[in-house]
Amino acid sequence: MDNTILRKKLNTYKSPKGSLKGMSHEVILEVLQAWQNWPGSTADLYRDLGLSKGQMSALIRAGKKLVKNGAVVESEFKEVKVESAPIYDDYCKSPITMKWEKNKIIKFSQVHQLVEFLNIMESKKAA
Repeated sequence: MDNTILRKKLNTYKSPKGSLKGMSHEVILEVLQAWQNWPGSTADLYRDLGLSKGQMSALIRAGKKLVKNGAVVESEFKEVKVESAPIYDDYCKSPITMKWEKNKIIKFSQVHQLVEFLNIMESKKAA
């Protein structure tokens, strides 16, 4: 959220003396979220929002308390898409090279070929 909009929302709850009265839970959570996402110092944030240090700390405490008690659940659901990693089982860009016995070198172009080879060799040793 843009801090200018949040600042205007906060100004609607300010009394003529500058104290905050009767703030809604949504605005308190917006302040908490702005604080959590703020890349700079907290001092820069509360100056940007037009708050004092004490007001900012009280709003952060109130927001954390709301989240902890579960009174207000954040309604925004952010879907995270995870791209699947490329599968290299079918094709390797470079062959798998394995030194076998004394001076034998075996190259496999696919992982499943290596696994199959090792399984066959294991079954021959067991027999």
